[in-house]
Amino acid sequence: MTVTAHGPLPGTPYDVTVVGAGVVGSAVARELARHPELRVALVEAQDDVGQGTSKANTAILHTGFDAAPGSLEARLVREGARLLAAYAAESGIPVEPVGALLVAWDEEQHAVLPGLLEKAERNHYRDARLVGPAELYAREPDLGPGALGALHVPGESIICPWTTTLAYATQAVRAGADLHLNCRVEQASRQDGAHVLRTTRGTLRTRLLVNAAGLHADTLDRALGHDDFTVTPRRGQLLVFDKLARSLVRHILLPVPTALGKGVLVAPTVYGTVLLGPTAEDLDDKRDTGSTAEGLALLREKGGRVLPALLDEEVTAVYAGLRAATEQDDYRITAHPEEGYVTVGGIRSTGLTASLAIASYVTGMLPGLGPTRELEPVRMPNLGEAFPRPYQRPELIAADPEYGTLVCHCERVSRGEIRDALAATIPPAGLDGLRRRTRARAGRCQGFYCGAAVRALFEETRRASAVGEPFEEARP
Repeated sequence: MTVTAHGPLPGTPYDVTVVGAGVVGSAVARELARHPELRVALVEAQDDVGQGTSKANTAILHTGFDAAPGSLEARLVREGARLLAAYAAESGIPVEPVGALLVAWDEEQHAVLPGLLEKAERNHYRDARLVGPAELYAREPDLGPGALGALHVPGESIICPWTTTLAYATQAVRAGADLHLNCRVEQASRQDGAHVLRTTRGTLRTRLLVNAAGLHADTLDRALGHDDFTVTPRRGQLLVFDKLARSLVRHILLPVPTALGKGVLVAPTVYGTVLLGPTAEDLDDKRDTGSTAEGLALLREKGGRVLPALLDEEVTAVYAGLRAATEQDDYRITAHPEEGYVTVGGIRSTGLTASLAIASYVTGMLPGLGPTRELEPVRMPNLGEAFPRPYQRPELIAADPEYGTLVCHCERVSRGEIRDALAATIPPAGLDGLRRRTRARAGRCQGFYCGAAVRALFEETRRASAVGEPFEEARP
């Protein structure tokens, strides 16, 4: 198992390299690791997996009911939803099938609902149905006044996006793939039948190349002589409301979609909180993940109509993510067989759902991969509130009291969970990475009370690692 974050890259060429360790790139690397004869690399510009679009999304496992019928996205979302649901169950990734309600607030929107039902059926999703105001308000008693009806989509679910990406990458590394972090690709060319990537950590050579660089996929594509699409970063700002708001909403509450996307939704999360968002703002800067007063005011305005009581609850976090929008409302997955190169571009908000299907589709485009094998399953830490957490499991605490020693009281995160995350196959590089692995510092106080203790554990482990001591012996 090889995970590197510093120093020169191996001089021996790889058989295949995946650029970008988001949820899609990590899924592709995992699928490639099923081929035991391949030497696989996954390279990531940042210091952890899932650091881009993958960490800042709405965390929905979609059915694909509203995708463009006949599109590649529709097909891969449909396949991916089935694959990811099974994978999540095997890997301990929390999923809650809460269902969705597409709510119409005026006559124009209400007239669109039958067409959306027809679209769902064309996408082979046949469980959706129209509901009137009486059933709608029975299902969502705290919904704002004036809704005319809804499309009920029972198959929509919520999922943990953080452990999904981490599971893929962990499984890839354990199966022999090399993960190189802090490894930004600055130049790319093709020489003597191989791809040559000039990175911030030196030169990497590879026979086959998969471009899963997300927001920067078009830049890498052009460096290799292609000009098939342009990525426009589409910023989505979101508000996270405290767990006390969770009882206000039972389904994912969706607006009637527009050309810019699914619009501003209200949705529960597997962590017990409530999301409001996202906005949809096309920008020029691929690094602009800042929130704005205007964006947050828009969210509160729209959220106040959908769920008025939500605005009385505490906001515990504000964040923004960038989606990789392109000129076409479909995935931009293109193979260049003569070059041994596949571009995976334009993967937007449905990429989490479609990730395993995208991985299978992409690897099928690469030549000469050889035989396959089944991978050893992974088991991820449960971050979901609907399933027993370590502090709720007496048998686990009896075997190891560290699981009963809480460090983060807002999120009920134990010392044992933090210890496990810091000793994992892909450990966090910083406190934000630790938060995505444990929920520590993600609660109501945002680390005000537990921040010092969490940082002390993190630094203690880093010091122990530097001198080769086990964490257990280094504890006070």
